[in-house]
Amino acid sequence: MNLIHRCVLLAGACLLATGALAQPMTVADVKYAETLQMADANLQLNGAGVRYKAVFKVYTAGLYLEKKAATTAEVTALKGPKRISITMLREIDSTELGKLFSRGMEDNMDRAAFSKLIPGVLRMSQIFSDHKKLAAGDQFMIDWVPGTGTIITVKGKPQGEPFKEPEFFNALLGIWLGNAPADWKLKDALLGKPA
Repeated sequence: MNLIHRCVLLAGACLLATGALAQPMTVADVKYAETLQMADANLQLNGAGVRYKAVFKVYTAGLYLEKKAATTAEVTALKGPKRISITMLREIDSTELGKLFSRGMEDNMDRAAFSKLIPGVLRMSQIFSDHKKLAAGDQFMIDWVPGTGTIITVKGKPQGEPFKEPEFFNALLGIWLGNAPADWKLKDALLGKPA
């Protein structure tokens, strides 16, 4: 009877641990699911954090991958689907955000590589300009779907045709994971490093 009792307790502990792992991660009151389905793949949350500008919280970001990655090189080497999910924490002028993203891409690439992506960068900037403002709580996602390209979704709506080049998604990732990231603490958080 003692052995059966221990087995029941162990099974219960395993169920509780599994339930705890499946709980969403909350970052600045924004919930990030531990897993999600995208392009016939099961993605897991690699990490999530807050983008600060001076002392102000601007947005939260979560990085989803097919398997955990601890470095930028590991993230870019993964061939499957990827997602950056961003939720605004304050209102921001979308045109300004588009310019900041363009600058973030440029700061993390050599000039020749960046110049090849200029048409895509201009189109991405236009996507954000068309939205005028993003309010606190508004969400956008940047997805890499193999065979399709990079899809930008703003407030639940995909924006135009996918960006076909894999380099474009990796350049966008550079904003957060490059050698000159927008926010070092956010980079560490997205790579799953403890605060």
